[in-house]
Amino acid sequence: MVTVTPEQLVPADHPLRIIKKVADEGLKRLEPLFSAIYSERGRPSIPPEVLLKSQILIALYSVRSERLFCERLQYDFLFRWFLELPGVGTAFDATTFTKNRARLLDGDLFREFFQEVVEEARRRKLLSDEHFTVDGTLIEACASMKSFRPKSGDDPPKGGGSNPEVDFKGQKRSNQTHSSTTDPEAKLYRKAKGQPSQLCYLGHVLMENRNGLCTDAEVSPAHGRAEPEAALAMVKRSVDAAGRRVTLGADKAYDTGEFQVALAEEGVLSHVAQKEGVTPVLDRRTTGRSGYRVSQKKRKRVEEIFGWAKTVAGTRKTRFRGLIRVGVQFLLAMTTYNLVRIARLQLEGG
Repeated sequence: MVTVTPEQLVPADHPLRIIKKVADEGLKRLEPLFSAIYSERGRPSIPPEVLLKSQILIALYSVRSERLFCERLQYDFLFRWFLELPGVGTAFDATTFTKNRARLLDGDLFREFFQEVVEEARRRKLLSDEHFTVDGTLIEACASMKSFRPKSGDDPPKGGGSNPEVDFKGQKRSNQTHSSTTDPEAKLYRKAKGQPSQLCYLGHVLMENRNGLCTDAEVSPAHGRAEPEAALAMVKRSVDAAGRRVTLGADKAYDTGEFQVALAEEGVLSHVAQKEGVTPVLDRRTTGRSGYRVSQKKRKRVEEIFGWAKTVAGTRKTRFRGLIRVGVQFLLAMTTYNLVRIARLQLEGG
């Protein structure tokens, strides 16, 4: 008989070792919060730090559900090593795992964990405190267009079967008159002219320009003013412009006078792309500088964050319903992205 431990099975140069180290350092500083949540009475709960690290694995390895994750945990030694579980024995019951995860939604642990990872990147001198980019992306809701029905209850005629055809031809639908019966908080929205409308949310990211790390993130209902409103909220929350020259790059969707004035009041220099055919808000004193051109070039890196989150972490079409749960999934995806990015930067730095 050969006896080995999960620690011996994981290669010494595996990138997940750095991710685990950074995550553990952040979680250690959150221990006082965990103590207040973990119950010592009744049946043993799953420790909050294990739940948070499990969400990292779910996002990192594109696991499509908590049930599948718990099944995989029975035989995946890499997962068990990351969570510091014994090499053999039962892990978590899927129902218990989901219920324990739901308890964390009552607090701000997910955002606290995200902030600890950001602070760890700052301690490693990987962040810029002066140059940022903001952008938003669509998150398709876990609801079909057939669920978008009149609030008055006057449904269109249905066919037979469990998945009947519904003819919406000629019917005017809007968020004022209709709502989804599956996810009422999802809104009908289209990103631009010529693109289809869909039930969705909007995910927003504030990125620092040095290494492309996400320094803030949030999800909002989808509407026309959501992007500049969320951008301003993240700037107020995460950007300290006192005593330094801070810039914020963005695409043309943020080129509004109200947003530009709000940035100026916060002491942030706008490097927003200009719309064509309208009177520009920024003049040549800003757009003619090399710093503006650098911001316009760097801001495109935010698409790397969205691309990773949608293709790997499963945020292209969320499996959750409701603004809070979708927001937690998006925040966990950004936390995991930062951990992966920190690990890669550490490996590149030797």
